[in-house]
Amino acid sequence: MTCSFTVKNKLVAKIFRDIAEILEIKGENYFRIRAYEKASQNIESLPDDIEAFVKEDKLKDIPGIGKDLEEKIKEIVSTEKLDYLEKLKKDIPEGLIEILNVPGIGPKTAKLLYEKLDIQDVVMLERMAHAGKIRDLEGMGEKTEENILAGIELLKKTRERLDLKVAMDVAEGFVTQLEKLKDVKKINPAGSLRRMKDTVRDIDVLISSSNPQKIMDVFTTLPDVKNVIAKGPTKASIRTKDNIQVDARVVDELSYGATLMYFTGSKEHNIKLRQLAIKQGLKLNEYGIFKAEKRIAGKTEEEMYKTLGLSYIEPELREDRGEFEASLKGILPDLVKIEDIKGDLHMHSTWSDGGNSMEEMVIKSRELGYEYIAITDHSQGLKIAGGLNTHELDLKRKEIDKLNKKYKNIKILFGSEVDINSDGNLDYPDSVLQEMDIVIAAIHAGFKQPSSFITERIIKACHNKYVNIIAHPTGRLWGSRDAYDMDFKEVFKAAKDTNTALEINSFPERLDLNDINSRMAKEAGVKIVINTDSHIVGNLSMMKFGVAVARRAWLEKNDILNTAIFSKLKLKNLGVLPI
Repeated sequence: MTCSFTVKNKLVAKIFRDIAEILEIKGENYFRIRAYEKASQNIESLPDDIEAFVKEDKLKDIPGIGKDLEEKIKEIVSTEKLDYLEKLKKDIPEGLIEILNVPGIGPKTAKLLYEKLDIQDVVMLERMAHAGKIRDLEGMGEKTEENILAGIELLKKTRERLDLKVAMDVAEGFVTQLEKLKDVKKINPAGSLRRMKDTVRDIDVLISSSNPQKIMDVFTTLPDVKNVIAKGPTKASIRTKDNIQVDARVVDELSYGATLMYFTGSKEHNIKLRQLAIKQGLKLNEYGIFKAEKRIAGKTEEEMYKTLGLSYIEPELREDRGEFEASLKGILPDLVKIEDIKGDLHMHSTWSDGGNSMEEMVIKSRELGYEYIAITDHSQGLKIAGGLNTHELDLKRKEIDKLNKKYKNIKILFGSEVDINSDGNLDYPDSVLQEMDIVIAAIHAGFKQPSSFITERIIKACHNKYVNIIAHPTGRLWGSRDAYDMDFKEVFKAAKDTNTALEINSFPERLDLNDINSRMAKEAGVKIVINTDSHIVGNLSMMKFGVAVARRAWLEKNDILNTAIFSKLKLKNLGVLPI
């Protein structure tokens, strides 16, 4: 059922999110608001196109979708709008919706700003914050104004770039359509997407063909094209219906490798390549490597690197961070691959804020070939996420015991994502933690504490003998929240000393730890685990994004905790888990 274009998914998710926010501004019932929020999250996370669910009459298979929301989705898919939302919008100023996109501003704050200061859009919000007009409102202050201005800057920044999943979905959509053409010999995304950077400005697609005009004609008329920015015989730029720029270029087969290398980048990597060619009396450009006027390489990237005396450098490493030196010495890392991952140790179910049952998560994990998983619902203090009290933990454990008896070819671990409180203590006492197979500790509040406080909270969690993993260690949420400030050196030391793994969270909005910090962690001797933090079965496929971060961080299979088969999975203080 996989479809290449996911524009409708994002549209439906946004409309439902807008409805939830307007309802909250209007003071509507909490459970009604939450229903739209959950539906928005689940639809946005779908790996498949929602139009396929409509055509196959399977909308109710999506968690949180009942009859009312089913009809609304059908209307959106059919008309690209929803009358119900349009009616709701008439009750509030149009700009309030835009204000809600500013990180840190919720519906209640937006309502207060409108009622007290008549702030109806982001432009006025920024002006009033700069003028010091917001700090005198009840519950506000000078720090609030600073946070609002920081949020506006973050909003501006995220509008200029796409997260990795959005970029990949768009690129795969165009590649899937174009590769069907018999005139297409080779096709690849290029640019920062091919290097798997966590955010991408626009999409580059490179094609090899002897009939470029045909390719350009098809490319510029594909269903997702909103308008054509420029079109020539071998290259064109379009803007999608979701306002994303996609550039396509067609080259001949003899120079395809050279052009792919050039347009993959990075700029710094390409400069080093040209310098290396010059030292050898060669000329390197996007058409190949030339000795005098004769092209001696260009058809493949492997050929290009070999001609320069280098072993092949994977796209994720092309950032001028030591890859040339490692290549010349023959010590490039054997990067971790998605097929190396044997299990996912961080996911949620309907026991807390997940959209699928534990059994559904197990079934999907078996389909992915995992040997083991850990179902780690939230702890009791995180009430907004349905955190479990000790009685609920007992019931959940009994259900996991039944699932382990039912599904013999996968091991299901009983665990929890336990909140690290503001003072660094954990949300459950040790007497509860010791009964778990796995404990993941995470910060969910107090993000604006000073660096020393944040650092100490994480270090204290590492020193708890029952904590196995620190989840999303820097708290980053792309487009919503910058990483909090902490002393990485001290955190890495504590993690190493206590044998606590640090997580690369595969959710595209997180990708936390990032590539730079993950490489530093490896160099500090810290074990890394790659998890998805899945809340529905569709999220489990996000593992590839975490693996991409690990590859950019130069991580190999042995650097990753969950590449081990279950019989050799080593968790802190448990040694090798029994089968």
